[in-house]
Amino acid sequence: MSVLDKKSQRARRHARIRKKISGTADRPRFCVSITDSNIYCQFIDDVNGKTLASVSTLSAAFKAENGKANMAGAALLGKMAAEAAKSVSISEVVFDRSGYQFHGRVKAIAEAAREQGLKF
Repeated sequence: MSVLDKKSQRARRHARIRKKISGTADRPRFCVSITDSNIYCQFIDDVNGKTLASVSTLSAAFKAENGKANMAGAALLGKMAAEAAKSVSISEVVFDRSGYQFHGRVKAIAEAAREQGLKF
C-alpha cells in the first residue's frame, strides 16, 4: 500500500462521506470547503443539481465586515451562511464537511450557523 498525500486522503474521505449524504430541496446539503486563503459555504440541492445559496470570504458582504479566513472569519461566515439560508427559506440542512476534520474553522462555521437557528 502506498502512502497518500494529504490532499488525496481528504478526497477519499470526502468521497466516502458523499456516498452517505445527499441534499434535497427540503433539506439541502450545507457544503463547507476550505483552501489556504479562502472559505466557501454552499447550500446544494443534489436532486435538482442546483446551488440554492452560497457565501464565501470573497463576497462583498464579508469583505465589508473586514473578515479574514481565520477562526473569527469562519464564525462570521457561518453566521452569514445561516442568514443566506433563511433568506431562501432553508431551516434544516445536512452538513457536509468535505473530508475535513470537524474542528477549527469547520467547527466554527457549524457552531455559528447553529446559533443563528440553522438545524443540522
